[in-house]
Amino acid sequence: MKAVVVHAAGDVRVEQRPDPRPEPGEVVVAMEWGGICGSDVAYWRHGASGTAVLKQPLVLGHEVAGRIAALGRGVTGVEVGQPVTVHPASPAAGSELPARLAGWTNLHSRVRYFGSAAFDPHTEGGFSQFRAVPVGQLRPLPDGVSTQQGALAEPLAVALHAVGRAGDLTGRDVVVNGTGPIGALVVAAAKHRGARFVTAIDVSDTALAVAKELGADEVRNLAAGDALPEDAELVFEASGAAAALGGVLRATARGGTLVSVGNLPGSAVPAVLGDLVTREITWIGSYRFVEEMTDALDALAGGLDVSALVTHRFDLAHAEEALATAARQDSGKVLLRLTDGSSDGDAS
Repeated sequence: MKAVVVHAAGDVRVEQRPDPRPEPGEVVVAMEWGGICGSDVAYWRHGASGTAVLKQPLVLGHEVAGRIAALGRGVTGVEVGQPVTVHPASPAAGSELPARLAGWTNLHSRVRYFGSAAFDPHTEGGFSQFRAVPVGQLRPLPDGVSTQQGALAEPLAVALHAVGRAGDLTGRDVVVNGTGPIGALVVAAAKHRGARFVTAIDVSDTALAVAKELGADEVRNLAAGDALPEDAELVFEASGAAAALGGVLRATARGGTLVSVGNLPGSAVPAVLGDLVTREITWIGSYRFVEEMTDALDALAGGLDVSALVTHRFDLAHAEEALATAARQDSGKVLLRLTDGSSDGDAS
């Protein structure tokens, strides 16, 4: 089979690997679509994503969907040909949650994630024509949800988890700072969860146009001279830019709530945090998701349309071009077709 493998910074290859065989309790998924995430770009650009550093070649990709191609011994409840996506996280051996965090599986101290170099050996990703997957990590696609849509379920789950961290959004006004793929999906998730008015902030007209398509009621471009809102009761910081924190804190109203969704640097950064105290702001972190992939699939099946998020599609052979495109500021979500003949979706 073919797989997208990063060897070092600037070195990604589409290479042949042996076809997997399912172990007991596993299935083999014939992958059809994969969405490129910022972590995939980081491994390609820098040989690392956050504190996870490449020590050996790694198959990229954790936003994937396809169809079951083979069943391992003892697998029941699914069948060959069934369309599925994959929950990419599984707790690592020896990781336990304290009782106070029961059910918060995203907060395990040690988690293996598809396409991650956090462990040695690394956890291979899903940007390959086939991937063996433990049956417990499968999420069947509902009727009417294509595998191309299924590849968007993982980032949509991240957005839904972030929105859920803020409580009931019904009738509330929301500001989303940063409208890359995750921020744009936060816009869609906020409207889906009942937000009255969503203001989207970015420095790219292209990103803001996507946010508008996904439900933003107002867009502001800071690079064009627009200002951050004032006294915003609920703000989602999704830019991942540490330099944005000061302005975002200032934009949050006294007694308001700030939810951080974007991946902030793992190293120390300077920040003036006086507003956090003097304005009594509630600052909430949001990390990945728990079981919101199910919510994401239900939302897609119920008619939530996030197709505008996808701005480019590439065949597997052009994986490096796809990564370079995903790294551009004017790009939305970039999809890879992982099979030579996907049964849904188009190329562009």
